[in-house]
Amino acid sequence: MSPPSRRLQTKPVITCLKTFLICYSLIFWFTGVVLLAVGVWGKVSLEAYLSLASEGGTNAPYVLIGTGAIIVIFGLFGCFATCRGSPWMLKLYAMFLTLVFLAELVAGISGFIFRHEIKAVMGTAYTNAVKSYNETNTLSSALDTIQRTLHCCGVKNYTDWKDAPYFNSKGIPRSCCRENSNCTDEILKDLDKAGKEVFTTGCFALVTNVMESNLGVIAGISFGIAFFQVFGIFLACCLSRYITNNQYEMV
Repeated sequence: MSPPSRRLQTKPVITCLKTFLICYSLIFWFTGVVLLAVGVWGKVSLEAYLSLASEGGTNAPYVLIGTGAIIVIFGLFGCFATCRGSPWMLKLYAMFLTLVFLAELVAGISGFIFRHEIKAVMGTAYTNAVKSYNETNTLSSALDTIQRTLHCCGVKNYTDWKDAPYFNSKGIPRSCCRENSNCTDEILKDLDKAGKEVFTTGCFALVTNVMESNLGVIAGISFGIAFFQVFGIFLACCLSRYITNNQYEMV
């Protein structure tokens, strides 16, 4: 057992560490809530872009939602472990924070290194989506959503549709029209006439700009959260060591 004087000196240190770790855990919990919100927002607002990038359905929003939920749970666990003063719980919390740190660091670095490859894959996926367009499949719906939302048409411009099988039967899709009332079947099948009634700007450059701008924000947040974990790991390990070495018990 430690001398009473030493225990009296140690108790304020442990109390201070506990206060900082609880504050940290609450902030960590809040980041989980933010990831949940971003996942839901991505599912609602960016589903078309993400579906197109993966040439079908994508699980990216669900990954964010699942990650956010896990962080929320462990944020609460961190608060409980700190209040309880349990060394093994604090060590478990530190291990989880380490795993989160490594995962976010790897994801951020991978996204930065392979950003050009991702853009190339996106271009190929968009071209294939135009060629396979039929108004009914998932990619066609994503393409229509993008063209209506971004006010664009085709890959580089609206003339790209002339090489698509869909053009031979129905012309340019109506999602390219500035005003649906002015787009007749006859006009949509004639590139010269359609040029006056449809969006002339290509979608690929606009889509990649939207994706890159959002990925930049997400990458910045991920790196910020990742290095924020180091502070939590340090606090949890220090508090666990102080409690263990001084045999401190919560009253």
